[in-house]
Amino acid sequence: MKIGVLGAGMMTESLAAGWIRAGHDVLIGGRTPEKAEALAKRIGARAGTLRDAAEFGDAVLVAVRREGLEETLAAAGGALAGKPVIDCGNAVDVSDFSQVTYQDGTSMAEEIARLAPGAHVVKAFNQAHASVWAMTPPAFDGRPLAVPFAGDEEAKPAARTLITDLGAEPLDAGDLRQARNLEAMAIVVIRLLFSGYDPHSVFAFASPGRTAEAFTSR
Repeated sequence: MKIGVLGAGMMTESLAAGWIRAGHDVLIGGRTPEKAEALAKRIGARAGTLRDAAEFGDAVLVAVRREGLEETLAAAGGALAGKPVIDCGNAVDVSDFSQVTYQDGTSMAEEIARLAPGAHVVKAFNQAHASVWAMTPPAFDGRPLAVPFAGDEEAKPAARTLITDLGAEPLDAGDLRQARNLEAMAIVVIRLLFSGYDPHSVFAFASPGRTAEAFTSR
């Protein structure tokens, strides 16, 4: 798969390096070209502009801070329309560890969908530090990490592939509205990290598989 990446930070380095090891072709676009080029050279990717990355990818990862989100998506232009777009970011105010929301309480992933009309957005990879995604594979007590993801059905096959190819197990958490909950959950981990906890602190789900009848309220 050809993967375009918007952003050249730690998350890009860990995730893209894993996808390259799995045989994918990655092009990194950053707002600072020199930073994107240096990162691409370290991990064996290509480098280009944000627009180049958006056009290149069969799937596109958005890995930027919320402050740069609008500028990044504007630079990508309409090239994201019709494509799976994976959002790994978190909108959190670290001064009090509150969730930053957008129009009508929507998530960062939903804001990407608004700013990039026609893109098929999925929230994934937002609940662990970049060092977790650098693990080969990300496993704890011998069990692969289960990665919750939520978003458009059209993008879920790509998300499952990208999760599986890191050696993790995909855990479907629902449609794009559930990204709000995934972002809120991540704040628990982020607060722990800022408190000095091990960067490998994660939510570890007991099982990524369905083991019983679906629960219904009575």
